[in-house]
Amino acid sequence: MTFNKNSMLMALMLSFSLMLFSHNSQAAIDTFEFDNAQQEKTFHELTKLLRCPKCQNNNIADSNAELAKDLRNKTYELVTQGQTKEQVIDYMVARFGNFVRYDPPVTPITIFLWLGPALFIIFGLLVLFRQIKKQPTKATVLDTEEQEKLQKLLKQHVKDTK
Repeated sequence: MTFNKNSMLMALMLSFSLMLFSHNSQAAIDTFEFDNAQQEKTFHELTKLLRCPKCQNNNIADSNAELAKDLRNKTYELVTQGQTKEQVIDYMVARFGNFVRYDPPVTPITIFLWLGPALFIIFGLLVLFRQIKKQPTKATVLDTEEQEKLQKLLKQHVKDTK
């Protein structure tokens, strides 16, 4: 059996594309079985409410990180044990802190998360107001001494240009 350049190139491209796209086919899909529809609903709500500590801006339902997978499994375990949403959230907060919640409660520690954007805007407006206030007005009134100097400069300029 002989191969020409075209068939070798095609075989190489085919094997490369198989290697490139085979990784996605190995992705695992989580399947969970629940005792009732309420448990399933609670599980799905919780996985959307809890943030992945590794990904930081993904919830554990959308994240593919191993830590998110572990948190989904733990959430499933706690929900099937009959724990409420609040109990599961309390469990996760006890282990990961309020960061694991997308909507952390207002506490002395998290107050800056809630007030930070407003304080930043107020500070920016104050700086802007002070800068505007410092700028001189366009119509500056000259005293008599300054007016005399200006007239001398203008006369000198007229003489030099002639």
